[in-house]
Amino acid sequence: MKTKFNPRFAVLLLLIVGAASTRFFSVAGHSPLINFTPIGAMALFGGAYFTQKWKSFLFPLLTLFISDIIIQSLFYHGQFGIMYNGWYFVYGAFALMAFFGKWLLKKINIKNLLIAGITASLAHWLITDFGVWLSGGLDITTGLPYTHDISGLLKCYYLALPFLKNFFLGTAFYCTIMFGVFEFAQRRFPVLSAQQA
Repeated sequence: MKTKFNPRFAVLLLLIVGAASTRFFSVAGHSPLINFTPIGAMALFGGAYFTQKWKSFLFPLLTLFISDIIIQSLFYHGQFGIMYNGWYFVYGAFALMAFFGKWLLKKINIKNLLIAGITASLAHWLITDFGVWLSGGLDITTGLPYTHDISGLLKCYYLALPFLKNFFLGTAFYCTIMFGVFEFAQRRFPVLSAQQA
């Protein structure tokens, strides 16, 4: 059976893969901001534009996974194993962000993008830094593990605020590019619209 080429799917996947590839520059030290990444935008974008629910989760997650594997082998030479500590918290947050993309971005506009970007950034901060605290992450002010009580958790969240800010800035930056390019492309080439696909 001959499969029909779907230009919308191809362009969506190309934009997500392109955004994921910029992670390599950040890891290589070419980003001025730690945690200024495209992963929030990748999740929101996939959630918003893939019409089939399974694709809106699978393809952004698969792209994140492949880029993580490349980063672990090329930049860290496998010193952390195949995946880094606490990866399941990052992937859980990522899946939730894709859900936000599907739920909050039924209509693409600046207000909804801003709400989705803030929501995704807060979810990433709350989930991943809970994982840091739970797994015995180190307090950068003392070099000791965070205490396993409410004050240790709150300190972990507090010390992660600069990372939250950078994550939001990265999400806003990459959302502007990804959503802007695809919205422009849909207007220029109607074959890319969901109704035509």
